[in-house]
Amino acid sequence: MKLLLLLLLLLQMCSCAESRCFCQVTGDLDDCACDVETIDGFNNEQLFPKLQTLLESDYFRFYKVNLDKPCPFWTASAHCGLRDCAVKACAPNEVPEGIRSSSHNKYSAEAEAEEQLDECEKTQHLGAVDVSLSAETREALLDWSKHDDEAERFCVTDDEESPDSQYVDLLLNPERFTSYRGPEVWRIWNSIYEENCFKPFTVRRPLVPDSFHSSSGGEARTFYRWLEGQCVEKRAFYRLISGLHASINIHLSARYLLDDSWFQRKWGHNVSEYRQRFDSELTAGEGPKRLRNLYFLFLIELRALAKALPVFQQPAFQLYTGRADEDRRHKELLLQVAQLARSFPLHFNETSLFAGDEKEAAKLKEDIRLAFLNISRIMDCVGCFKCRLWGKLQTQGLGTALKILFSERQIEALPAAASQRRPSFQLSRQEVVSLLNAFGRISTSIRELKNFRTLLSEER
Repeated sequence: MKLLLLLLLLLQMCSCAESRCFCQVTGDLDDCACDVETIDGFNNEQLFPKLQTLLESDYFRFYKVNLDKPCPFWTASAHCGLRDCAVKACAPNEVPEGIRSSSHNKYSAEAEAEEQLDECEKTQHLGAVDVSLSAETREALLDWSKHDDEAERFCVTDDEESPDSQYVDLLLNPERFTSYRGPEVWRIWNSIYEENCFKPFTVRRPLVPDSFHSSSGGEARTFYRWLEGQCVEKRAFYRLISGLHASINIHLSARYLLDDSWFQRKWGHNVSEYRQRFDSELTAGEGPKRLRNLYFLFLIELRALAKALPVFQQPAFQLYTGRADEDRRHKELLLQVAQLARSFPLHFNETSLFAGDEKEAAKLKEDIRLAFLNISRIMDCVGCFKCRLWGKLQTQGLGTALKILFSERQIEALPAAASQRRPSFQLSRQEVVSLLNAFGRISTSIRELKNFRTLLSEER
């Protein structure tokens, strides 16, 4: 049996060599007790189909975003004038009434009614007991509550009440190649890596294919020696950003504008573009590392989805669109997806993070939160509206995943907190929508790797 498996492996290696298939990865992942093959089988055969069905539902396809916020770090050039950069916002009547009328922290009509009752009781309480509080003190109490919410967040969220925030139908504005590239794009990614990944400027990072110059082998070795010398938390943070970058590049390669003639526009897989970004030879060995980081990102977001199951199981948590039968069906599907995520046999063990000295761990956690918060702000510097939309959604989704992973105690307290005025842990609708859609992008990337492997093998 072992001999047969070895022969099959050798045949696969020969097949890859003949077709220049240097873009795939196999085997165990660093800092994890998991392997690429287990993830491929689980995602492609079990998770991907259910997740895609869920993301096509009305609750998850509409995302509210402000695409007009100015770049907070530099004077950005005019927005991308390419037609594929445009985002079509929804007219008010195109968004289900239940989504339009409910605020960002309300899951259902019942929850909204309970909130109104709580506010009424709170007012009576303040009037009966806290008559000695000045207006300034009451304002401070509200500010403290808001600060508590902000302290849990790993990303900047758009003000949904702003007149500049609009609903976007994600299915009608798919993430794909828009021809937005060059120095402005490089400036975005360079700012993310150089200023937010705890890297000294003296250590050069291996650069992406469309950068101004390639890294030498010596620079790459220096970088990875530095990275391996970092604590597991900082190493994981870099791998998350690299994995997100890899995922976005896979989407652009898989939905590339192949034909732009006067009578048709055809989108599809561009194998040459994929090779340029991930082929081991063309990237001086960097491409496979990027793909391994994609799998690492998958494990992190999968773990967060599994940990969020108790939140989704709360009776007050409803996917409220105003269409009762659909809402019940889609909540059941969400629970199936989260339960399937929990059933994965080789989850990332987040207890390995921040396990040292309590004070030092708290500082490191805050440093990472602030770094990711900064990355989410950089998304407002992206010149292409469609790229900005998907960048903001995916960074918010990853930020929500980190919030979940670092809130285990509050989530565990949820069943006992049913009678409390304020639940021990909450997710807004925006966080839920971004969490699932961001994970959907990663799941799609894993699925697209299979498609590219097939296309590469057909070229031999």
